[in-house]
Amino acid sequence: MKSILVAVFLLFYMIRAYGVDYKKEEVQFFSHNTKLSGTIVFPKEKEIHAAVVFVHGSGKQARNIYWAEQFAAQGIAALVYDKRGAGESGGKYESEQSVSEKNIVLLADYAVAALMVLSQHPALKDAPVGLAGISQAGWIVPIAAEKSPIAKFMVLWSGPVCKVSEEDIYSKYTTDKDDKKVPGYHEALSARKEKYVWPEFLGKDSDPGDSLVKLKIPGLWIFGADDGSVPVDLSIQRLNAIRKLGHTYDYVLFSGLGHNNMPETFSTATSWIIRKSQ
Repeated sequence: MKSILVAVFLLFYMIRAYGVDYKKEEVQFFSHNTKLSGTIVFPKEKEIHAAVVFVHGSGKQARNIYWAEQFAAQGIAALVYDKRGAGESGGKYESEQSVSEKNIVLLADYAVAALMVLSQHPALKDAPVGLAGISQAGWIVPIAAEKSPIAKFMVLWSGPVCKVSEEDIYSKYTTDKDDKKVPGYHEALSARKEKYVWPEFLGKDSDPGDSLVKLKIPGLWIFGADDGSVPVDLSIQRLNAIRKLGHTYDYVLFSGLGHNNMPETFSTATSWIIRKSQ
């Protein structure tokens, strides 16, 4: 049933985007001596309200043209790129230590480089630029935003607002399965029979809160209540604590949705971006 609903939402957005004329521009940029390849998708006829760099979740992923087109259909230019070691991008994809401090910071630097390319495009000189992403991007985007004063906003789907170790404890307990009765983080932690020890060779146990408390830009987190990959309850708890410090961080919790909820919630994100860009 869930797969049918997702297909319906995808068809809905395809219908909405039908007839929209896009302008696509191939781009290349460098970071850490690695060439990255991507595409900027512009709305050809619509007013450009804003522009985003879309940051990947985990896995060896190439640029996602589909989502770039969906952004463009709403008047938001989008840069999507092939992850390091994927598609036409150079470098070696890190599969064994993808959540190490070194790799997360590296991926954040790539997002910063992409943001610079987007912000310098002559067609976008008056448009606010920001970062969007899903899942693992929850650790990457705040670091990138802290490093780049260019970023004016950020949007995250199913982005953890907790340490990598805390997400690991949770996802191991749930085996990453979405469910209508997903456990809370405390249950997952209490169920452990051995103390969790963060491996020193992975460097710092990344915590997005370290960057979020320093940022001055607005952010939006979109969560699914049935998410079995990210401890949503813990993430909202941490986000609320940071919000009390005066940060403009919004979040939405959708009942009945799991980790990969972009098709059903995409309009929530684009409406928020356009509102914040006015």
